[in-house]
Amino acid sequence: MRIRSLGVIDDAVVELSPGFTAVTGETGAGKTMVVTSLGLLLGGRADPALVRIGAKAAVVEGRITMPADAPAAVRAQEAGAELDDGALLVSRTISAEGRSRAHVGGRSVPVGLLAELADDLVAVHGQTDQQGLLRPARQRQALDRYAGDAVAVPHAKYAAAYRRLRSVVVELDELTTRARERAQEADLLRFGLDEIAAVEPRAGEDVELAAEAERLGHAEALASAASVAHAALAGNPEDPESLDATTLVAGAHRALDAVRAHDPALAVLAERIGEIGILLGDVAGELAGYADNLDADPLRLAVVEERRAALTQLTRKYGEDVGAVLAWSQDGVARLTELEGDDDRIGELTAERDALRDELAGLAQALTDARTEVAERFADAVTGELASLAMPHARVSIAVRQTEDPDGVEVGGRLVAYGASGVDEVELLLAPHPGAQARPIAKGASGGELSRVMLAVEVVFAGSDPVPTYLFDEVDAGVGGKAAVEVGRRLAKLAKSAQVVVVTHLPQVAAFADRQLLVEKTVDGAVTRSGVTVLEGEDRVRELSRMLAGQEDSETARAHAEELLAAARSDA
Repeated sequence: MRIRSLGVIDDAVVELSPGFTAVTGETGAGKTMVVTSLGLLLGGRADPALVRIGAKAAVVEGRITMPADAPAAVRAQEAGAELDDGALLVSRTISAEGRSRAHVGGRSVPVGLLAELADDLVAVHGQTDQQGLLRPARQRQALDRYAGDAVAVPHAKYAAAYRRLRSVVVELDELTTRARERAQEADLLRFGLDEIAAVEPRAGEDVELAAEAERLGHAEALASAASVAHAALAGNPEDPESLDATTLVAGAHRALDAVRAHDPALAVLAERIGEIGILLGDVAGELAGYADNLDADPLRLAVVEERRAALTQLTRKYGEDVGAVLAWSQDGVARLTELEGDDDRIGELTAERDALRDELAGLAQALTDARTEVAERFADAVTGELASLAMPHARVSIAVRQTEDPDGVEVGGRLVAYGASGVDEVELLLAPHPGAQARPIAKGASGGELSRVMLAVEVVFAGSDPVPTYLFDEVDAGVGGKAAVEVGRRLAKLAKSAQVVVVTHLPQVAAFADRQLLVEKTVDGAVTRSGVTVLEGEDRVRELSRMLAGQEDSETARAHAEELLAAARSDA
């Protein structure tokens, strides 16, 4: 990895070798930034506070070697990334303003893809994980994770039934608790539908009636105008001497028609005047018919206005026009049908809820049985690890129990509380020596014992996680002496089958590493490119001496450091 402008690190390169790598250094030197950098490459949360003061952005770049057919490589290539000589290049940039960008194999990708790749690449175990595992909920998750498909399969079936039951219960509660509101809504709908049915509006009726009312309200003016226009076109029978448009046009047509043979242009005009005469005759006839058929009945006008008033009452309440009123009526019928079917629906949901509760009880029992079976294997595995960590007489057990709840589901003849993860409460218990009562690890273990129990749990997880790299961040805190030697020996054993990176303050642990990296600051408080160095020979002895006694040149510390290295090499 190359790390730039991240925390105390200005610019540094970290090479992690196969096998066991120990990262050491003074407190505050920047060891944690190495872990943080790896976390960022794995899709961890981008915190702008990590950006070094004065820098515009922090950048972490990593080169991860893997086979082309590895799950992470396949997933990266599906996202458009390319491998570079069997390695996947990954980078993460965090700006001081908080923006974050990720690149994989030369392609810009969502940060979420890094987290997907991380599941197949690295398992990170740190002090935060230790504290989290003290909570019963996390202990149940840990057991489920260790169990794999043995618990995952029944848990998936249980979870599906649980989600359906919650959905049914929510709908049933809504129907029963809102019964009054829904009854009121149904009454309002019935009133509105009855009101509309009493009027029986037709689509477009309001437009037709508005036009008819306009015509009836101006019938006399319309008749008078039609009569005057008819007289102007066809003449007034009571005044034979009056001139009219039809007579004048006819005279013009006769005059032109008599000489049309002498000039084609005039013949065209004669035809057009003839057409005008025909059109005038048609219009005159229609005007006569209009005046004769015009209805000026005031009773009909009253009927029209009354009908319009009824429609206006509807449009004022249910829509801007009759079409909208009819649409409201259609929707109202559908909604009323739904509301009137609530009783039937409540019955159906009640029956489904009871059936789902019975089904859930059976699935919960199967999930409990699976957890109980795997709990013994998990506890034995952790106990076996404790024997390798200088706790040969300690015994770990796992309690799988339920809490009674009168509103719960019946499991094993008892009504117990249930949730999204089943009915089980899981708790890790420790008996540190023969005859001691098994107690919850949060209460029954000393600081050193707790660290070793947590490390044993992490190592058991490491054995069940199909990933090639494991990172332990100071999980050996609180451990010392012979126990620390056993921790180093156990991590070295794990490193025979995987890449193991450990950030540690313990020389007993660091001595077992295949490679030791020293993180140190310069005088100005920054970690530069040369601030992460590989320790070999005399340099490694000096660092172990510092870790042992705080004095690099102490002869006693040097002798102890050399003895630790010799013991670790012989143990390998």
